[in-house]
Amino acid sequence: MKTVKRVLRPERVRLVPEQFSWIDQALVQRHFIDRCDTRAAALYLFLVTVADAQGLSYYASATIAGRLHLSVDELGAARDQLMALDLIAYQAPLYQVLSLSAGQRVLPRAPRSPAASLAPRQTSAVPVSLAQLFEMERRHARL
Repeated sequence: MKTVKRVLRPERVRLVPEQFSWIDQALVQRHFIDRCDTRAAALYLFLVTVADAQGLSYYASATIAGRLHLSVDELGAARDQLMALDLIAYQAPLYQVLSLSAGQRVLPRAPRSPAASLAPRQTSAVPVSLAQLFEMERRHARL
């Protein structure tokens, strides 16, 4: 059966952000990335990369899981995390990467250890690479 592409959330069709970046810097600036584990961040990157101009893609779960080296359960957990953060919409087999609306804000998660709460929090409007984001996640996981 052929999949018919349709926008799942018309009010949240993503637009290219004003700053020079393919991924909206609000992902970092508004602390969405702080709430994503590495698997969810990888899924978000994959979906942003393969989505069309309306943010739509319809890769099969097994295909995405294979490309990201995740089990189907890990993919489901990553997808659930992104949906809970209101970063994506999903109705099998369609994914929609959602715009990051101005009023939408996620607070940083609580520190994982007393040592982490003593470390100074770095905030910056300077763009960071995904490799840097993944390294930050690895450092936080070790605390």
